[in-house]
Amino acid sequence: MSANRSLEVGTGLFVLLGFAALAFLTTQLPGAKLSLGSGSSGYTVSAHFENVGDLKAGAPVTMAGVKVGRVSSVAYDSQEYKAVVKLIIDRSYNRIPDDSWANIETSGLLGARYVGIDAGGSETFLVDSSQIENTQSAMVLEKLVNKLFAAFASRPATGASQESKSP
Repeated sequence: MSANRSLEVGTGLFVLLGFAALAFLTTQLPGAKLSLGSGSSGYTVSAHFENVGDLKAGAPVTMAGVKVGRVSSVAYDSQEYKAVVKLIIDRSYNRIPDDSWANIETSGLLGARYVGIDAGGSETFLVDSSQIENTQSAMVLEKLVNKLFAAFASRPATGASQESKSP
């Protein structure tokens, strides 16, 4: 009976540990609105994009591969017909030039989207409520594939015409 009880307690602890690990990992996903860190310990900037792909709130914001903030919201501006992305930049990164570029990038070939910032050369820096004017939208894989197929479809079949000329 004692061995059976030990097995039950061990199994229960293992399941409990599994749920704790699952809860922790859920808070660390880029799309999750939960996080273990402090709420908004940074300044907010915005950027307007033609296409954000599947960028989600909570996605990282990076400069030179280093995480400097996160995406706080993605919304649609019906006046400009563009997506408006609000970014929260950590206060320790307060010397980002105001002529920097914001790009929607992908981690890996089909990975999650994030915002990458390429530093400009201005002597003035982004502050709270600034807007990043220079943006580059997401490259949508489906559009690239469609353009590739359209290019091949519009080309004349050169192989067939050369075969008919040979004796």
